[in-house]
Amino acid sequence: MNYRHAFHAGNFADCMKHALLVLLLQALARKPAPFAVLDTHAGIGRYDLTGEQAGRTGEWRNGIGRLLETAPDGVPSLYLDLVRRAGAPDIYPGSPLIAAMMLRPQDRLICCELHPEDSRLLRAVFAGQPQIAVHARDGYAALRALLPPRDAKRGLVLIDPPFEQPDEFHRLAGGIVTAHRRFATGIIAAWYPIKHRAPVRAFLDSLRESGMRDIVALELTLRPPLDPSRLNGSGLVVVNPPFGFLDQALPALRALAHLSPDGTGEAAVTRIVEE
Repeated sequence: MNYRHAFHAGNFADCMKHALLVLLLQALARKPAPFAVLDTHAGIGRYDLTGEQAGRTGEWRNGIGRLLETAPDGVPSLYLDLVRRAGAPDIYPGSPLIAAMMLRPQDRLICCELHPEDSRLLRAVFAGQPQIAVHARDGYAALRALLPPRDAKRGLVLIDPPFEQPDEFHRLAGGIVTAHRRFATGIIAAWYPIKHRAPVRAFLDSLRESGMRDIVALELTLRPPLDPSRLNGSGLVVVNPPFGFLDQALPALRALAHLSPDGTGEAAVTRIVEE
């Protein structure tokens, strides 16, 4: 699956991922102690929904476009507020920009983007912001090099690979394990596509067998995941979910399930490993 993000910015999978990201960051911000965010596959930070790439697919219209029009109950209001502040409906913020807008003075953000042009664009977005660092490096390698964070004992690791490699589920599982070994007290959130169930089952089974504790999988499907040629849904694995997060996440997912064009959308929260 080639998930070149400019074509898909603001689609249902982005809405799901970023609504949950906002809830995770809100949980971290409830305590005054500083936190750090590591975004391993950061992209370019902001996406032009009026541009050729987003216009070619038009996926944002049934994603953030509908949410901004309807603002359904359950979707975090702060998420929609941040999207508007970033420049919607013309601009959609990626995960690093959403995180940046939620930082307090004591917090910091570390972004990794391997693509040279994309990392250059991301640096331009955050120019003059000393609490944000952008690294042109492989996100999986960064898990070993940049964790644990130097200046914070709390934080979030977001792993959101493009799924361009056939072994990406295997690499993602290994990345989650590495992040947990390096930063056991941190929240680890990892996005994955749902095309059909077999690779997702194998991925979640590998996490069950990893020895890690306190893992949940949050999923949103727009249609039954039976066609392996289509993106039928998306998921977010969270290790060490913060207190109260799941109580907010399930209503958000149920609200987002209404983005299904034929009414077959489903939301699910599954505990993969107990605390």
